[in-house]
Amino acid sequence: MLSSVLRSPTAIEANIRIMRAFTSMRHFLASNAQIFQRLSNIEYHQVETDKRIDEVFKRIDAQTPPQQGIFFDGQVFDAYRFVADLIRKAKKSIVLIDNYVDDSVLSLLDKRKDKVSATIYTSKISSQLKLDINKHNSQYPLIDVKQFNKAHDRFLLIDNEVYHIGASIKDLGKKWFAFTLMHDIKKEDLINKIQGK
Repeated sequence: MLSSVLRSPTAIEANIRIMRAFTSMRHFLASNAQIFQRLSNIEYHQVETDKRIDEVFKRIDAQTPPQQGIFFDGQVFDAYRFVADLIRKAKKSIVLIDNYVDDSVLSLLDKRKDKVSATIYTSKISSQLKLDINKHNSQYPLIDVKQFNKAHDRFLLIDNEVYHIGASIKDLGKKWFAFTLMHDIKKEDLINKIQGK
C-alpha cells in the first residue's frame, strides 16, 4: 500500500514487482487448481480412512477375549488381570478344577457377571476353606465347592471353553505358568468324567 502512495522510482518499481508477484501467484493457483483439489481430497480421505482403521482396531481389541498366555515369576498383576478377564467374559458358567483353593480364589470368582454360576472342584475342603466358603456365600453370589481328588492338573471351564492351567489360581504370578485354551476338549466331557458318567 505504501509503494502505491509514494511516487519515487524505487516505490514505483516495488509496486510493479508486487503486482507481478500477485499475477504470477494467481496464474500458478489457477493452472494447478485441480492438483490442489486432488491433494485436498486425498488428505481428507486419508484422515477418514485413518479414523475407520482406528475404529476397527478398537472394536477388535474390545471384542477379542484372552485365549492363552504364559506368565513368568513376578508377573502377579498381569496373570491376575488375565484370569479376571477370562472370568468376566463368562456368560453362563465357570467351573474351576484346582486342588489348592483359598479365599483369594473366591474373590477372583466374584468378578463374574450376574447369574453366571460358579463351581469349584478341589481335592480337600479344609475347615478353614469351609468357613471361608460359608462366609462368602452368605454375602455374595453362591460359589458351589465340591470335593474331587482325581485331578492332578488344573482346569478352568468358561462356558464351553476349557483352559488348562499350569498352576493354582491362588498362586498367580509367583512362578512360571501358562494358560492354554484346549480346542479339542469339551466342557461336558470333563464334567461327565468328574460326575462318573
